[in-house]
Amino acid sequence: MHSFDIAGSSDKPALYADLRSALDGLTADEPDPIANMANMAALLWEYLPDINWAGFYRAIDGELVLGPFQGKTACIRIAIGAGVCGTAAASRETQLVDDVDAFPGHIPCDAASASELVVPIIVKGDLIGVLDIDSPNRARFDADDAAGCEALVALIGPRIVG
Repeated sequence: MHSFDIAGSSDKPALYADLRSALDGLTADEPDPIANMANMAALLWEYLPDINWAGFYRAIDGELVLGPFQGKTACIRIAIGAGVCGTAAASRETQLVDDVDAFPGHIPCDAASASELVVPIIVKGDLIGVLDIDSPNRARFDADDAAGCEALVALIGPRIVG
């Protein structure tokens, strides 16, 4: 069991710096991509306030397939280009959605989700998957969350290539 000294959520840059340090310590010597994704999902679930889902979709044979996560059961397969996750995968750009009901083609895996942050995982030019985080609160995520999660993805990306 690991114990981490993680900053409170009021200072988001410090929170994400602490999460990055914890993630680095957990995954630095672990070669298994599933274990590394699982530990990252658990860290986010434990330390990010006001979220109801945190996890991964892996890019496999031209679609996104559910990977390790924390939260309610989820959609298993998402087409590239469909919904928030598929849009992030197709555009290779972070999607910061304040109101999922206003997002064209949103796929409601959990009706309680109101906002979403999805960061594509690109390693050596290849789409590996996406990190997906949902919240039951509208406009839960901001630019600090996007930047923090992009830094986490930059760290974990090479460690989840199978």
